[in-house]
Amino acid sequence: MRRHYSIKDPLAESRVFLSRTVAIFFFILLLSLGLIVRLVYLQVVGHEHYATMAKSNRIKIIPQPPTRGIIYDRHGRVLAENLPSYSLELIPEQIKDLEGTLKKLQQLLDIPDEKIAQFLKQKHRSKRFASIPLLLRMSDDKVAKFAVVRPFYPGVDVHARLIRHYPYKELTSHVVGYVGRINEKELKKLPVSEYRGTHHIGKIGIEKNYESQLHGQTGYSEIETNAQGRSVKTVSTDDPVPGENLHLTLDVDLQKTAYDALEGANGAIVAIEVKTGDVLVFASRPGFDPNPFVYGISSKAYKALQGSDARPLFNRALRGQYPPGSTIKPFIGLAGLEYQVTDFYHKLFCPGYYQLPKVRHKYRDWKKWGHGPVDLNIAITQSCDVYFYDLARTLGIDRLHDFLQKFGFGEKTGIDLVGEKAGLLPSKAWKRRVKNQPWYPGETLIAGIGQGFMQVTPTQLARATATLANRGKVVTPHLVNKGFQSVDSQIKLDGKNIDDVISAMINVIHGKRGTARTLKKDINYQIAGKTGTAQVFGVKQEEKYNEDEIDFKLRDHALFMAFAPANDPQIAVAVIVENGGHGGSVAAPMAGKIMKQFLMKPEKEEVADAKRNQE
Repeated sequence: MRRHYSIKDPLAESRVFLSRTVAIFFFILLLSLGLIVRLVYLQVVGHEHYATMAKSNRIKIIPQPPTRGIIYDRHGRVLAENLPSYSLELIPEQIKDLEGTLKKLQQLLDIPDEKIAQFLKQKHRSKRFASIPLLLRMSDDKVAKFAVVRPFYPGVDVHARLIRHYPYKELTSHVVGYVGRINEKELKKLPVSEYRGTHHIGKIGIEKNYESQLHGQTGYSEIETNAQGRSVKTVSTDDPVPGENLHLTLDVDLQKTAYDALEGANGAIVAIEVKTGDVLVFASRPGFDPNPFVYGISSKAYKALQGSDARPLFNRALRGQYPPGSTIKPFIGLAGLEYQVTDFYHKLFCPGYYQLPKVRHKYRDWKKWGHGPVDLNIAITQSCDVYFYDLARTLGIDRLHDFLQKFGFGEKTGIDLVGEKAGLLPSKAWKRRVKNQPWYPGETLIAGIGQGFMQVTPTQLARATATLANRGKVVTPHLVNKGFQSVDSQIKLDGKNIDDVISAMINVIHGKRGTARTLKKDINYQIAGKTGTAQVFGVKQEEKYNEDEIDFKLRDHALFMAFAPANDPQIAVAVIVENGGHGGSVAAPMAGKIMKQFLMKPEKEEVADAKRNQE
């Protein structure tokens, strides 16, 4: 048998051992260098970052929302205020079983399902560490109930907050507006740092248009917490800056007079201080109570508002567009004088209808048997349609368009509210562009009496009236007191032509046959105005319009525009009453009440106004 013997090679084994030792040494050295580099990074390069992270484990940054600015009327009466209220708020990050917690709270405090749904929506829009309100305006009873069980609900607490309140409710709803919970679309646009801790934002009206001024600047507090997350002490505080208080030009007493005058009707009244553009009245009826929108209106209540035939959410003063009817006639008459196609004393015969050459169709006058010989004075005073059919035809639609545009028709007034409509001032170019149709001569005729395609808003009509009273000076209507007079432009007009038109408008009220002569009773000043009745639907040639036999919604709109005193205009008013019938009997008395109250106000109010103007 053969035997195998292993022969050891000490030199080779030494080499293997040495190489392995060297490899291990370098590997250990590499790891040590890595640790040293990491230590240097943590202690030197990343010191500030990690120190901040460590600090955040014991320091909470709590946003301090600013107090929203108060809104006052021109006499200092509060239109929007902040009232103390208790709210139940949850921080999702600190609640292990959110669903279970919500169910328990719902049973304990009788919380409607809608509030739970609103909370969950808000939760998806907010950070997990944010405090989200579940219940606003908690009653004392509910606060007491929760206080008993508070230790068993980590992450849930009652906070004292200021909540927006509107004391005049529907009276100022369309002008002041309201705040509501911030939605997802708004959240994406808002600066995060400024709106942390803020749950509401202006939705409509002054609240929306002046959101940045009313909101203020958010402050922050650094709160030191213990291992359980409980507050130990306040490290530092950066106080919030309250929002600005706004003083409106609105007179809430006049606003109430206007709103009450519209009782039982849908419509709008706008009154402007002629020389400054201050909006004294901005009434749209029906209105709505804005307070439920602040703390969350129920779906049932909101659907009732949306589905109402009266459309209480619709701002008629700002967005309502109506045919101006005969209120446009003073402007048409002035156009005829300015273009020198007629004069104040030129007469034509009104048989009760007007016909275009070689056309059988009769364009009727409101007075079936006609007015007889008519000049511009009589035409405005008695609102003769035939006179303005003829004048409009002579002028042509393009000259009518260009002249009326100077008074702001067909354009937004620039009032400091969001959502204003521009109305419609037709022309040949407009019809070709929008309808791809030619302009017909008959359309020019009905434009001359404020019918057809033409539409105005109550705000537009009030501004145009103020411009006429201002003898061509155009002011922008505004609701927030600017503290100075702002004249946008000056329309170049012949002074005598303006005098002639205004004298005819005075006769509308003070003349024996004026269409609004009932207004001259019990006043010591003169009013210049014009009544209007705008058709809602066309009446065929062989048919007769009978107000008592047609549906209420098809009845004519009643309009009136005026300014006073005629010799030194202070206030301009525009009234539109939907389906009101006759401007002279329905709309004119409403304007009369407002002008009388403004011009014959107590001495103490005059002193207050003078003081405000000086400031």
